[in-house]
Amino acid sequence: MYKSSLLCAFLCVTFLLHADAQDPARTAAASLDHAQQLFVQGKLDQSLSELNSLAAQKPEPDGVERLRGLIYYQQNKFTEADAAFATALAAHPQDTEAMQLRGVTLFRMGNAAEAIPLLEQAHASVPSANIDPNYVLGVSYLQVRRYDDARRAFAAQYGFDPDSAPAYLLAARMCFHQELSRPSEDFAKKAMQLNASLPLGHLLLGEIALANGDTVNAIAEFDKEQQLNPLNGEVYERLGDAYIRSGQYEQAQHALNRAVLLEPNATAPYILLGKVLLSQQNPVMAGMYLERARRMDPGNYITHSLLAQAYRAEGRKEDSAREFQTAERLQSSSSPQLEAPQ
Repeated sequence: MYKSSLLCAFLCVTFLLHADAQDPARTAAASLDHAQQLFVQGKLDQSLSELNSLAAQKPEPDGVERLRGLIYYQQNKFTEADAAFATALAAHPQDTEAMQLRGVTLFRMGNAAEAIPLLEQAHASVPSANIDPNYVLGVSYLQVRRYDDARRAFAAQYGFDPDSAPAYLLAARMCFHQELSRPSEDFAKKAMQLNASLPLGHLLLGEIALANGDTVNAIAEFDKEQQLNPLNGEVYERLGDAYIRSGQYEQAQHALNRAVLLEPNATAPYILLGKVLLSQQNPVMAGMYLERARRMDPGNYITHSLLAQAYRAEGRKEDSAREFQTAERLQSSSSPQLEAPQ
């Protein structure tokens, strides 16, 4: 009986000592979970404070630096985020999430060449940061002029065959977004060679021509798109813009009237119609379209600037001055200053 009591006491002490040894790990895990919850709730500073306490432990618990980096990333503190992800990777080189996040961070810092190897190796989505790795990888490829690699990355993002017409057109659109006119045009032409009836191909070629100041080819491409896609209001909007730039105001008005009917909730056709009608010395009608655009988007300084011109032409000096002041206030500080209507 005495020996049994001693054995029970020994087992109880052993169990308690073992439990005490596990407590720090359990406490650290609970603290990390709490820091994660604070992050999800948007309480970033509180989450960082908890992570700082965890980081003081030796050894530092897994996941602390990755979460710290993600918080810094959300705060746009990319240098600090990069350092945290680098620390996480030093401890765990196969941490694909930290690898992916560091690649994205380097991309945001303008270091596309350094980001690419990490993005290629990780190639895993990061739902917590709403990051699509294929898109970031594709844009990184564009920045280092690896255009075909970019095409394949964008195709993977959308599930396209990388050698298909849609993949080439998608790459063309992405290049155009990055103001890479030549590769954009090359990709778009290749897409149309593969599928001459592909929607939006001629639209993009027209936009490229318009961006390059080639209104003749822009109009020709928009006409081709109109034949393939006659109910796309954006085509008529772009066509109207091209006609305005070439001084063909009647053709512009005709195209923009169609755009308004097909895109009643888009402001651009109303603004462009206002410009056309001002050029035709019809400020009253121009004002009607521009006032509609102002109601739809009161933050567009171009609308207010054109309205100032329309009101001035009508003799409404106070209204004109008010609209010009609004336009001047809304205009970006980096843009050229507007001239007051005379």
